[in-house]
Amino acid sequence: MTFRYIGSKSRLIDQISAYMGHPTKGAFFVDAFCGTGAVAEAAAELGWNVRINDNLLSAVISAGARLVSHEQAAFKKLGGYSKAIGKINAAKPKHGFMWREYSPASLDSCGIERRYFTEENAARIDAMRALIADWSEAGTIDEVEERLLIADLFGALNRVANIAGTFGCFLSKWTSQSQDKIAMRCRELKTNGVRVEATVGDVFEVPNSAQDLVYLDPPYTKRQYASYYHILETVALGDEPEVEGVAGLRPWKDRASDFCYKTRALKTLSCLVQSLKAERVLLSYSSEGHICMQDMKAELSKIGKSTMRPLGAIGRYRPNKVASSTASDVSEFLIVVERSIAQLPKPETKTLKTIQPVFVESYA
Repeated sequence: MTFRYIGSKSRLIDQISAYMGHPTKGAFFVDAFCGTGAVAEAAAELGWNVRINDNLLSAVISAGARLVSHEQAAFKKLGGYSKAIGKINAAKPKHGFMWREYSPASLDSCGIERRYFTEENAARIDAMRALIADWSEAGTIDEVEERLLIADLFGALNRVANIAGTFGCFLSKWTSQSQDKIAMRCRELKTNGVRVEATVGDVFEVPNSAQDLVYLDPPYTKRQYASYYHILETVALGDEPEVEGVAGLRPWKDRASDFCYKTRALKTLSCLVQSLKAERVLLSYSSEGHICMQDMKAELSKIGKSTMRPLGAIGRYRPNKVASSTASDVSEFLIVVERSIAQLPKPETKTLKTIQPVFVESYA
């Protein structure tokens, strides 16, 4: 991952991995709030089949890219991965949606000067995304290669974005890195692939079974990811939504999470864990979160055997210098919920709605 993501577990991978155990045949590690996929990647390295889900396509693309192998992304029609990246970096700048809405050119189109990117970099982002779409439509690249390139574009645009850490708003003054010329980079691909299934949608509809290990890392605070990462979502979708406000937010309230509301978080979390079919659930949470840790443990103990494991303290999210000077560390916890077959939810007599996979791959 080449950008900071609120709630990322990159610094806690070793501690969380210690509780994953070894997979049984056919079992999946289900990362139901996958974010950028750091935990799913660790599970894959332990031999798990992986199922990733998020309500943002941009997150699922980011997570999936961490699991791509050399065999999956050969870019045979372009002469290889490195040459594909080189061709994209050489694309002629284009005055498109990103240039019109997220660079100072927005002053002419909407009367608000947005400074997410310089005009030159925004035009290059438009050109890069358009070329990826053209290759996909022409069959020059397949779906795996397309998603990998989009994820690489996320990293590139983040390196030159004039932001404090997320895309919730831009900075009024240009940072030094925002003046650099945007360039995509090749990432290190996996030597061996694993079976990956991905869905985008409601966490309550993610497929899971008794032998699976479900990992939950829900939002802890009021920060709505759909608004904080709206530009990445627009790049992922390749659309041109009606945006509004100083920040140029795309419509996001239909993606608002109940976990971000203090009055709803505990009940929603309890209902989610209760609904899961997996015998074993791992739940990450923080002392910064809306839910009191003792209240959570008491509620989850009604569902199954619940054990709280402290994972240590990490730095609080710091969006700016003022926050950095005042913010303290937060304590992270992992709650292990274990149930017997008898404690699992009874099968529904009606057909349950489940999310259709975005992609299913197997290159093991």
